[in-house]
Amino acid sequence: MANVFLNGAFLDAADARVSAFDAGLQHGVGLFETMGAIGGADGARVIDADAHVDRLVNSARELNLSTSLRHAALVETMEQTVAHAGTGRFRVRLTITGGDLNMLTRGQNSGASKHDPTVLVSVQPATEYPAEMFERGVRVGLADLRVNPLDPFQGHKTLNYWGRLRELQKAAGKQCAESLVFQVTNFLAGGCVSNAILIKGGRLITPIARGEEDEVAAENLPRGESTGEGGGAAVPSPVLPGVVRARVLRWAEEHDLRIERRMVRIDDVLGADELLLTNSSWGVLPIVAVEAKAIGDGTVGPVARELIEAWRDHVGADEG
Repeated sequence: MANVFLNGAFLDAADARVSAFDAGLQHGVGLFETMGAIGGADGARVIDADAHVDRLVNSARELNLSTSLRHAALVETMEQTVAHAGTGRFRVRLTITGGDLNMLTRGQNSGASKHDPTVLVSVQPATEYPAEMFERGVRVGLADLRVNPLDPFQGHKTLNYWGRLRELQKAAGKQCAESLVFQVTNFLAGGCVSNAILIKGGRLITPIARGEEDEVAAENLPRGESTGEGGGAAVPSPVLPGVVRARVLRWAEEHDLRIERRMVRIDDVLGADELLLTNSSWGVLPIVAVEAKAIGDGTVGPVARELIEAWRDHVGADEG
């Protein structure tokens, strides 16, 4: 069955081709989202599709990639591509590139962004993670990569993932499942492909994500003071506003868990009661050690266990 959608056509993977002059291939100009999906006799569902597409469309507009993307059409296209792939659990990737390099360059030079982007949806069988990862937890490393909060492309899911993938390869060589990435200022950004959440003394602590800077700055001002017009001097964040992270924060609010969005240091990480990494592939992953240092008592904690079950319930609910 066809499992790729490319610029208006459903294709088998072997028949999907993009131009040698596509801006995504030539210069890494593009964005992507990765989601889980379920295909069945009653139709296809892409988990948290609206949140993922919202993030991509907003990034495309903010980075001047395209203003022509349509939310509903992208969601429908992904669902149709999953339906073409058959039944089962799938991994869906939505990729938007700059399209024809010459047209993109002309648009940028004129200040316009009305060129036609390349729209690619690919569907593959979902990754099966061993149950042991969630029952016993995993160990993570510390990445050499540092991200710059002043880089306007950080905090977006751009095609430039080489540095992060290289760190994942290095982590695997140390028998680690992931690596923690820090900013050039030595504050935690997250994992290579995940968001980080700490549990400490009944509080949920997470690095400030892109788009939250002014809100967090306002929350921390003395009562009666204002950040001023334009949001004051909030430092930009290179942290991706994760979809599963947002779901975890909503869960915490519903369970009256205190939430702190703030700058997180390595000492905060190593001193946490629990450490969790979230993404849309594995959901909630419990971390029991960073390099050789155990987190908490070195076992999966109670908050992690609740969140793992909450994520499974959410995914299961999407089966209809």
